[in-house]
Amino acid sequence: MAKKEQTFKGKTIEELKNLSLHDFMRLVPSRQRRSLKRGFTEAQKKLLKRIRAKKPNIETHCHDLIILPEVVGAMIKVHNGREFIPVAVTMDMVGHYLGEFVLTRKKVEHSAPGVGATKSSAALSVK
Repeated sequence: MAKKEQTFKGKTIEELKNLSLHDFMRLVPSRQRRSLKRGFTEAQKKLLKRIRAKKPNIETHCHDLIILPEVVGAMIKVHNGREFIPVAVTMDMVGHYLGEFVLTRKKVEHSAPGVGATKSSAALSVK
């Protein structure tokens, strides 16, 4: 069985890469369209320039970049507040923000209650 080619709004990655930015804007949701209409920030322009140059080890703090078709296939390390998390950009990510794929908060894991937490914890032995 042949593998089905991935599409975005009915267009393949080759068709998307041939579109102008204005035509691509018509395919994305309104929030992303408004962001693209305002133009790229200096940090976004710098990041896109490095991606187009195919530089290795691209690290960025830029979470607000909308993933364009030309970015597909790149490996970008995005800062989550503590470290750089590698993100391999795939076709499924087109139209989303880069920061959506880097979690900035950890899952809360509670341990045993501390001394003075509740009335019943007073009965526990203090180590």
